Amino acid sequence: MDVRIGVTYSVKELEVQLPDDADGAEVRSRVEAAVASDEGVLWLTDRKGREVGVPADKIAYVEIGAVDEGRTFGFSA
Repeated sequence: MDVRIGVTYSVKELEVQLPDDADGAEVRSRVEAAVASDEGVLWLTDRKGREVGVPADKIAYVEIGAVDEGRTFGFSA
């Protein structure tokens, strides 16, 4: 499962690849809980076991979705 987090005052977004068995509803509730507390931090653990923390007051948006193995990039006809 992929989670993309937009951070305020940054043109880049964070992309965290969670384990395939991650529950989207549980991730969403963790995001909502972190944003609800003004001084909270959203902590996610990626597929390799690394922990990523984002201050909740810096979160601009969050996209939660399944891993898209067929992702394309560049220009094509």
